[in-house]
Order: sequence, then structure tokens, then C-alpha cells
Amino acid sequence: MLLPTTMVGSFPRPAWFTHQLAGKDLLEAFKLASHSEAFHDATRVVIRDQEDAGLDILSDGQMWFDDYHMGIGSFLWYWLERTHGFSAEKLPHPARAKARGRDLWALDEAGGVAVEGEIRRGPVRMALLYRWAQRHTARPIKACIGAGPVQLSTLAYFRGGPIKNRYELSRALADVFRAEIAEVVEAGCKHIQLEDLGAWMPYLSGERDYDWVCEVVDRTLGETPPGVERAWHFCKGNAWGNSLDGMTAGGYREILPHYHGVKVDAYVLDFACREMADADLLRALPADKRVHVGVIDVRALEIEHAEQVAARIRKVLAHIEPERVTLTTDCGMKQLPRAVAVQKLRALAEGAAIVRRELT
Repeated sequence: MLLPTTMVGSFPRPAWFTHQLAGKDLLEAFKLASHSEAFHDATRVVIRDQEDAGLDILSDGQMWFDDYHMGIGSFLWYWLERTHGFSAEKLPHPARAKARGRDLWALDEAGGVAVEGEIRRGPVRMALLYRWAQRHTARPIKACIGAGPVQLSTLAYFRGGPIKNRYELSRALADVFRAEIAEVVEAGCKHIQLEDLGAWMPYLSGERDYDWVCEVVDRTLGETPPGVERAWHFCKGNAWGNSLDGMTAGGYREILPHYHGVKVDAYVLDFACREMADADLLRALPADKRVHVGVIDVRALEIEHAEQVAARIRKVLAHIEPERVTLTTDCGMKQLPRAVAVQKLRALAEGAAIVRRELT
């Protein structure tokens, strides 16, 4: 399909879905019948919201995100709580003393964690979550693989165990993620999306770290069969709708060229929140790469109208062929009111339809 539509991943919970996993394994929490029923009902409902809006590639809405800090729930903590070797408590972010302005608050929202032992796989259950979601729809479900190894490694204090620094931790986590992704692909998923803000880290830590990030992302995503798209989201931050000021200050122009050789099929980029600034960077993408272009601003409550979305899409197509473009939201939508999220997705689908008609 020309210009397929999707969203980044998270979606507002239905108001009646108030259960929280709070660190539990899904299969432990769902021994409580009411929790299991509400979870599956909520997943089915948010998938139907996306279908009704007209999206082509759907998400499970990540109803497995708890209502933790940051507005996007347990984006970080779902993995930390279910991977062996981490402590349970939320600590101050290790980089807090170096942060300034709004980033100080954002790091407090994220927090930190201690490494206390060997990093091993736990009950993350990505494949199970994918299968549960895909049974509710005939349209493809995208597996949104939460915060990645590089980003998680920057949250850590090293109190015990064999791992002594973030480089070693990121490699150990990459092996955990790779195993989960392999099972998702084996379950039939054709769309994998990694949500690792580590793409921005070398802007602060130095150019030497670009090679490290590339290595870890390649190790994470590994090799996949033909027909499986591997996408990597370069989020600009989204704590309660706020972007990061320091880590992302260089913008895509600073970091994207360093990742042209990474073994991903598509980059997921936030453009709508900046009214498509830097879209000309898409001209330089390697010919074998696609892009998922954010044309819906999830950091604002204002609902775009279809022609506004179409105008954003046209700005993109001035620089890259439509056959290489997927249309998406800038980021996850969990922090929005559900009614607003639904209308924004409808505007996304209607704007895409306008431009498709112009191209045929």
C-alpha cells in the first residue's frame, strides 16, 4: 500500500481499565480473573479504535504499560522489572547532577535503577503480547519493543554482579532484546519497532559513542527473515508531552547521518511537532532505507484537520519517494485524552487518503 498509516505504539487506556501490573509477570497478574478480562477487553477496544480511525498497521496500544511517571507509563520500567539482575526500587537518574532546565524534571520522572547481578531474560513475554493482540484483527499488528538497551544502560548504578559499566550492560541487554524479538518474529510479526532514545546519547557523551550505539542496535535487531521490517524510533522525548532540551538539542541533522549504516529497514522520526523542519534530511537516506514520518503532533491537544496533515505529507514527499514512506504519529499517545487520540488518528488516515488520491 502506498503511504501506509500507523502510530508509534502507546494509546490512552479506556477510563475503566484501572488495573496495574506493578512489576508482576503478566501470567501472575492474570490469575486475577478481573485483571485478565479487563486487559484483554482494553486491548480489543483500542485496536478497534485504530481500525475505526482507518489505520493500516496497528499497535496493541501497550495496555501493559502501567501508569507510572513520564506520562507514557512504564516505558522504561516494564523491561527493568522483568529482566533479572536489576533492583526493584526507583533511584535518582545517574545523570541528574548534569541536567539543566526542563531536562532535570524529565530525568526525575524517568529515575534510575541499580544493577545487582547477572543480566538474564525474565518474563517480558513480547511474543505472547503480540499473539494476544493479533487475534483481535485481520490487519497487521506492529510489535513495539519498549526502551532499548542503550537507553536502559544509561539509567544504571552498578552495585553488584559481573557488569561494571553501561557498555557491558547495553550488550547484555541487547542479547535479552534479541531473544524476545526473535520469538515475536517466529510468532508471525512483520513489523518490529525499537524505541531506543540512545540514538541521542553521543550528542552529549561524544562522537566516539556513535560506533557503540550502532553496534548495540545491530546486535539487538539481529538478522530477520525477508518481509520483516525493522524500524528504530528516534524520539525527541515525550514526558507528559514535553520534549528533551539538552539531549536532543542537535536535532536529527546532528545525529541521523551517523546511523545510515545501521541494520534497520526504517527510521521513525518526529516531524509534526516541528512542522516538518529538517525534512530535507530524507534526501540523503540510503536507498535501501525507509522512513516512518511523524505527521501528527502528540505533544499538543489540538486535533489536526485532514488537509493540515496532507500538507505535512507533501513537505515530506518533496524529498523522498512515497514508496519509501510510512505515515505515523510523532510518538506514543498514552498521555492524551482518548477522544483526542482517536480524532488525531482519524485525521492521519484522512490526510493520507488525500495525498494518495493526488498520487494516482
